[in-house]
Amino acid sequence: MNNKLFVMSAASGAGKTTLKDKVIAEFPDIVYSISATTRKPREGEVNGVHYFFKTKEEFEQLIKENGLIEWNEVHGNYYGTPKFFVEDMLKQGKRVLFDLDVFGKVNFDKVYPEATGILILPPSEEELERRLRGRGTDPEDVIQLRLANAKKEMEFAKSKGKYEYTIVNDDLEKAADELRAILKK
Repeated sequence: MNNKLFVMSAASGAGKTTLKDKVIAEFPDIVYSISATTRKPREGEVNGVHYFFKTKEEFEQLIKENGLIEWNEVHGNYYGTPKFFVEDMLKQGKRVLFDLDVFGKVNFDKVYPEATGILILPPSEEELERRLRGRGTDPEDVIQLRLANAKKEMEFAKSKGKYEYTIVNDDLEKAADELRAILKK
């Protein structure tokens, strides 16, 4: 197993978190990367477990200190990958699975070009919209923003992204099997 870094990218609602949660426990040598964000925690999310929740000022200080591998502003919030977390995990001999948007993946690849890219696609735009609405977590304007961004992100991923694998998440069990096979390589 030469691959140490795996980057999953998908539009919001494509099912990457569900897919990751279903598979990652089967790989004790793989750690899920914890991103930093200025987004407010959702119910049940814990600082340092799900995200490193930061104020805008704290996040901007990380940017100034070059403490992030990549970062971006998405849906009005900052998201980024802290350097210390990745370096600590690699030193411990762990493999790391990342959840990055397609733009963050391009910047990540500048630092870690050997990372394996995995693009997760919804079966259709209609299904993506159904999933976003089914969450019940976002108001209509946010859903519309996420749908518009999803189209841009997927076009960017297909034209400018570096993804060795693409998984269409139309059937969770089938998609999970595909992800397991990639992580076993």
